[in-house]
Amino acid sequence: MIKGRPPRLSHIFQSYGAPLFFVTACTLHRRRLPSLKAAHRALVLYGTRAMSEFNVAPGRYVIMPDHLHFFVRGDQSFVLGTWVKGLKRAILEAFPGQSKASFWQPGFFDHLLRNMKVNPQKWEYVRQNPVRAGLVKSAEDWPYQGELVYIDRA
Repeated sequence: MIKGRPPRLSHIFQSYGAPLFFVTACTLHRRRLPSLKAAHRALVLYGTRAMSEFNVAPGRYVIMPDHLHFFVRGDQSFVLGTWVKGLKRAILEAFPGQSKASFWQPGFFDHLLRNMKVNPQKWEYVRQNPVRAGLVKSAEDWPYQGELVYIDRA
């Protein structure tokens, strides 16, 4: 380590295991996804492939009309930005004829969850999004949510 520089995150996380991220990705100008059902299928397919081929654990997720929230964990080689870019592309490809130019906002919002006890509170907030938006009366009624991998919620 170079004197005067903080330790790299990879060194810090070696003692904690793989980091857990809470991610939000939004469409540009809050444009609505053409089909929530197709977006849901694409997310599940992409997430399932990520588990089997890349050792990435996509956990709980909620797809809203103009954004999506999810929890994801990967091994030491996991690059969050690359994975999210691939997910956005996979969802967009579910809409034949949809212009690929500027559909998603550049980048995404992510939070590194260092304390596993934060996960249930964040999930409950996310899970209630469809209710707050007036799309359903109860979070359980929202069909565009799920959990691909159970991630320890301590």
